[in-house]
Amino acid sequence: MLFRNRFLLLLVLAALLAFLSISLQFFHLTPVTPVKNGMNGKNRKRIMPDPLTEPPVIDPIHEARIYCNIPSITERSAEGHAPYYFKLVSVHVLIRHGDRYPLYAIPKTKRPEIDCTLVANRKPNHPKLEAFINHMSKASEVFMEGTLSTLPLYPSHSLCEMGELTQTGVVQHLKNGQLLRDIYLKKHKLLPKDWTTKHLYLETTGKSRTLQSGLALLYSLLPDFDWKKINFRHQWSTIFCSGSCDCPMRNQYLEKEQRRQYLLRVKNNQLENTYVEMAKIVGIPTRQLRAANPIDSMLCHFCHNVSFPCTKNGCIDIEHFKVIKTHQIEDEKERRERKLYFKYALLASHPVLNQTVNRMLRIAEGRKEEIFVLYSAHDVTLSPVLSALGITEARFPRFAARLVFELWQDGEKPADHFIRILYNGVDVTFHTSFCQEHHKHSSKPMCPLEDFVHFVKRDMFSVLNSTSYYDACHRKTF
Repeated sequence: MLFRNRFLLLLVLAALLAFLSISLQFFHLTPVTPVKNGMNGKNRKRIMPDPLTEPPVIDPIHEARIYCNIPSITERSAEGHAPYYFKLVSVHVLIRHGDRYPLYAIPKTKRPEIDCTLVANRKPNHPKLEAFINHMSKASEVFMEGTLSTLPLYPSHSLCEMGELTQTGVVQHLKNGQLLRDIYLKKHKLLPKDWTTKHLYLETTGKSRTLQSGLALLYSLLPDFDWKKINFRHQWSTIFCSGSCDCPMRNQYLEKEQRRQYLLRVKNNQLENTYVEMAKIVGIPTRQLRAANPIDSMLCHFCHNVSFPCTKNGCIDIEHFKVIKTHQIEDEKERRERKLYFKYALLASHPVLNQTVNRMLRIAEGRKEEIFVLYSAHDVTLSPVLSALGITEARFPRFAARLVFELWQDGEKPADHFIRILYNGVDVTFHTSFCQEHHKHSSKPMCPLEDFVHFVKRDMFSVLNSTSYYDACHRKTF
């Protein structure tokens, strides 16, 4: 009897321990050990809505908070994860600039009072903020291409100017840079200690907010860097098309997409009534208010917790904001379904994706140059790239969004190279159209580089009934 009781007790304890182990892994409280030929599926993060954290229906306030990307919110990151025998050989990062002051003002209302000076002890803050300010203010021998040389290296106005990066925007990218430093430099030793200009490729549009965002990320990645080693190239196009911008069909697809947006808007009676109410409050014609793009200014009020504007006729309020934001979400859904934007995106994103592929191929051949690449860009840069890759579940690029392409070498077969693609720290490799099927017949937790190459060089034009970028750009289909 005593033996039987002890046996039952041991059996109960064993079951309890097994349950606890599974529970801890499920809630990510203990790491899941990768197997030799791949990573356990539970360790692969998803971009699909999480029922434990996402609201059961679309919530415009929840979506707006995600868009704001408040730096106090801690996020997990899957960058740099691979089986132990893989070697990281290159990283390409495409970012959206951080939080900015609005590009548009609501007519006849007071502008939101946001201070764009950087103050180290003011929230939001970052341990490297004060050092960043000092490093930027003491810059010497800075080489910047074209108009970049005339731009300020950090925001400094007591009342933000239109489109200016805020302290929140700087902190967002200091966080991004610190995260990438911990993973890519400290853990994977991507850059040599004696790195030089040739190891980096840095490119930004000619806006202060993109240059400053790039510098904030770069400073946190490479603290107290030598200015002589930094060379930001100027990209005049927001889609980074460089010398491949002549594409008539791209513009035609964009015009049709804009027409779709217009038709969806005029069908929305609730949206129209909201604009009428807001126009009466500020005392202008509805058409003039709509042209002023009020959501841009309202998002600034929302993200910075500043009251919406009031006039003698009343106040713009959170209900107005929710209606317009809800329409934005509905527009994004229809945009994915109608595919007009997708065709625009294929042509808009091909030049920058082609540059990425060509650079990866050179590195795979043994070149040791431009192993860390940073494109500092806009939402209109990231959005078409995400669409072209087939990452349909991805949200519209938030402030300081980051899209990362990692290139890995297989240590067991050094001639083989693989890529991982991550969006805001989430592994989306197998959400891409060219690699959705790969994981079903391979134990590797990545996508073969050749699959990415074939997609960019050939397959992405099949939807457009073409075999090349030039043909797709000039073949008239309307």
